[in-house]
Amino acid sequence: MDTLVQATVNGLALGAQYALLALGFSLVFGVLGVINFAHGAFYVLGGYFTYSLMTGLGLPYALALIAAVLGVAAVGYVMELLLIEKIVDNHEGTLIVSLGFYFVVIAALTLFYGPEAVPVRFPVDSVLRLEGFYIPVARLIVIAVSAVAVLGLWFLLYRSKHGIALRALSENRDVATMQGLRPRVYFPLAVALSAALAGLAGGLVTPIFTLEPPVGEAALMVSFLVVVLGGLGSLVGAASAAVGVGLVEAIAGTYLDGSLTRLLLFVIVLALLLFRPSGIAGRSLRDA
Repeated sequence: MDTLVQATVNGLALGAQYALLALGFSLVFGVLGVINFAHGAFYVLGGYFTYSLMTGLGLPYALALIAAVLGVAAVGYVMELLLIEKIVDNHEGTLIVSLGFYFVVIAALTLFYGPEAVPVRFPVDSVLRLEGFYIPVARLIVIAVSAVAVLGLWFLLYRSKHGIALRALSENRDVATMQGLRPRVYFPLAVALSAALAGLAGGLVTPIFTLEPPVGEAALMVSFLVVVLGGLGSLVGAASAAVGVGLVEAIAGTYLDGSLTRLLLFVIVLALLLFRPSGIAGRSLRDA
């Protein structure tokens, strides 16, 4: 039971990370209709920006993380304006361009920082000792910060005029445009917000695990898997699937070999999609 409790906490921390990634991925698809393969690059940039601000400027971790999230959001905003804006309705084109952007970012990071992991560490390494088991405080911080970010996203989308505009554009772009909403204003904001969520996940998690250019591949794969499982365009589905995937991965990984854990995860996903092809909650942002 103690092992199960520890695995559950680890699973919730993983699920929180996956939720940040999946919500951003789902947001861009819901608003722009774009499968953004640059999402893994935003995750890695969040980690490297945080590391550079801590080591280069000597900023405390919390300030470095906030500045890194803003920096990654700016990168996402510029990427949408320069690369996605003119071909936003060309789904194959946006997929290729976003994937190309990912490879360019990873190549640049590898050239600048090298292919090996950089020595970045989460500033809190204490352990919460309870009867029979131990819980790393870093995991609890990841869960808490992610929960605040998810609540902030919910408030933005459902309690602000900008959120109403984003949801209107996701529901029917033509009608929303006739009502005076300008996609050229809100599309970059949606990508910036998505990038900020991925950058936050990268800045939070990579110091706990490892920070090296290839970690973006795993982040991209998990984002896509969770969004498909949750239902494309559904924020509730993405968040629910993220927590479920995190718990399955952590609990199964405690008792099974790593390769078997991945196999079990994909079997569960395939089985669920057979019975519900649209995912857990394949709905629009308006209904999410």
